[in-house]
Amino acid sequence: MATAAVTAISAAQEATVAATLGRTSGVRLVRRCADVADLVAICTAGRADVAVLSADFTGLDRSTIGALRAAGVGILGVHQPGVEDEQRVLQQWGVRSQLPIGATPTEFAAAVQSVTEGATSRHTPPDASEDPTVSLEAELAAMSDRAAPYVPVNPWLEAPTAEPGPVVPEQTAKIVTVWGPVGAPGRTVLAVNLAAEAARMGVPTVLVDADTYAASIAQHLALLDEAPGIAAATRLADSGHLDLRSLAAVAPEASPGLRVLTGLPRADRWPEIRDDALEAVLEQCRQLGRLIVVDVAAPLEQDEELSYDTTAPRRNAATLTALAAADTVIAVGSADPVGLQRLVRGLDELRSVIGQPPWVVANMVRASAVGSPPEQRVSEALQRFAGVSSPAIVPDDRAAFDGALLAGRVLAEHAAGSTARKAIASLASDLTGASALTRRGRWGRHRESSPQT
Repeated sequence: MATAAVTAISAAQEATVAATLGRTSGVRLVRRCADVADLVAICTAGRADVAVLSADFTGLDRSTIGALRAAGVGILGVHQPGVEDEQRVLQQWGVRSQLPIGATPTEFAAAVQSVTEGATSRHTPPDASEDPTVSLEAELAAMSDRAAPYVPVNPWLEAPTAEPGPVVPEQTAKIVTVWGPVGAPGRTVLAVNLAAEAARMGVPTVLVDADTYAASIAQHLALLDEAPGIAAATRLADSGHLDLRSLAAVAPEASPGLRVLTGLPRADRWPEIRDDALEAVLEQCRQLGRLIVVDVAAPLEQDEELSYDTTAPRRNAATLTALAAADTVIAVGSADPVGLQRLVRGLDELRSVIGQPPWVVANMVRASAVGSPPEQRVSEALQRFAGVSSPAIVPDDRAAFDGALLAGRVLAEHAAGSTARKAIASLASDLTGASALTRRGRWGRHRESSPQT
C-alpha cells in the first residue's frame, strides 16, 4: 500500500519536490498544501502519513510541527542544498530526517519509509527518532550524505567579546522546578535566592520565570520586564531560530554567573508560552548553565475542557512542562496552619503529575504560627499528614526579605547574615554539590569565602 504524502513547501521549490515524489516508488502525493491551515486540516483528518516540509513555508512553526506529530504524521524536511539556515531551522524544530531539494526518488523513498515507521500510531508522542532533544551527533548522522550538514558552532568562540559565559555540556546541567500551592508560600523568593546562591558558589545558573499567572522575578531583581525574556525565547524556539547566542541575548546577566529569563508582565499574555516551545527553551538552557531554576505557577489542572482541541494553548502547560522537564522538583509551602494544609493536599496532586518524590521546603517557619519549637512542629506535621521526612526548613526573617525586595536585591547582597539566607544557601549546596556561602567575581576569577556573620 502506497504511503500518502502531503507537501508544504515554498512556491519556488514546491514543483521540483512534487515532481520527484510523483516518481517515487511506494509514495502517493495526495495534497500540495497552499497554507498551514490546509496542512493541519488534512493531516488531522487522517488523510496523510507523511508531511514533506520546507523551513521557509509561510506560517510554519514549532507548534504546527507538534500538531502534525500529535496526529501521527511523519515529518520529512527538505532544504536547498548547502543552505545551512534552512537545515538549522528544521533541526531546531526536531525534524531529524532531512533531504536536499534535488534528492533522487530512491532517496525520497528511503526517507519516507523511515519517517513513516517512526510514526506508527496517531495521537501518541513521537518516538525517539523524532525527539527534538536528540543528541547533535545522532542528528547529524541522520542527515543525507548528499548535502553538507549544518553544524552549530560555539558562538562564544566566534564573538568572545560578548562574554555570554562558558558553554556547559548538556549532561551536566540540572533543571530544578520550584512549585508551591496557592496562597503565596514564597515560591518566587525561594527560586530567586536559590539561583543567586548557586551562582555565588560558581555554578553558572539560569533563572526562568515561567509563572503564567503572576510573574514577578523581574520585580525581585529590579529588572525591566517590558520585553519579557521568556516570551522572546519561546518565540525564537517556535520560529526555529533559538540557539545559544540568541538565548544569551534575551537572558542577560543580572549578576555574575546568574542569567535571567524574565516573565510575562501581564497575565493575559499567557497564550504566548506554549508547551513545546518552552520545552525547547529549557533544553537550550542546559547548554547555557549548569543549573536551571524555574519558577512556576500553582495550578496543576490539565485543562481538560480544552482536550477536544489539542492545538489550543493551555494556561497550565508552562507549569506542567517545567515539572516534566525537571530533574528535581522543589515543593514549597508556608509554615502556618493554612499553608501546611494546602501543602499536604498539594503534594498528593503534585506526586500524580511528576511521578517522583519532590524536595519539600517549609518556608517562613516561626513559633508564632505553629508553636514552639517551630522546626519540630512543622516536621512532625508533614511527617504525619504527608509522609515527608526531614523537610528543609527556611526560618522566617520578614525584615530581611522585605528589605531585599525593597532594594531589588537578593538576600546574599542585602542581609548576608540572615538565618533564612543561610538555610537557602545550604539547600543550594545540596542541589549543586558546591560549597555554601561563597561568593565569586566575573567568569574565571578566583572564588573567595564570604565572611560569616
